[in-house]
Amino acid sequence: MKVVAFLGSPRPNGNSEHMVRRVFDILESNGIKTEMIRIGGKPLHGCLACMKCFETRNGQCANQTDDLNDYVDKMREADGIIFASPTYFTDVSAEMKALIDRTGMLSRSGGEFLRFKVGAAIISFRRAGAIHAFDTINHLFLSSQMIVPGSSYWNVGIGRLPGEVETDREGMECMETLGVNMVWLLHHIAE
Repeated sequence: MKVVAFLGSPRPNGNSEHMVRRVFDILESNGIKTEMIRIGGKPLHGCLACMKCFETRNGQCANQTDDLNDYVDKMREADGIIFASPTYFTDVSAEMKALIDRTGMLSRSGGEFLRFKVGAAIISFRRAGAIHAFDTINHLFLSSQMIVPGSSYWNVGIGRLPGEVETDREGMECMETLGVNMVWLLHHIAE
């Protein structure tokens, strides 16, 4: 089994990454392979609404000026997917939004490849807006027929400076619970 995480933050070792690493610790200790891909700060364009994906139905985006098709290939191979983003003006980063929009279109036009995969949203924030950003990711997951595990609270962590989220005890405990719940769910789906 494998879980791939996409980081919407351009900051190396930022708060979103710390949160994902805490989940990965639980997954890896239970034999689940993990991979983290940073999309934040890299060129990732929004959907052009060209609808070519519905013409070709090959699961590939016609816009090949960035790495979106590689990211989608990683999602196809994975059993679980994490989208993690900092909160930018009460929503996800621009790169995360582009990933959400284009992945959603490709899944719908390319055989619903997200269906029955485990999906978890993780949001870091400084002061406000986290729940809206959390909802943005979950709207994709739920409308794509993914299975979204719960945790002990929303999958959000408070921190501004890189690594500061580690002082948010409740947020990091939530990441551990999310990891445990993802392990349980992934194993039950695989049975």
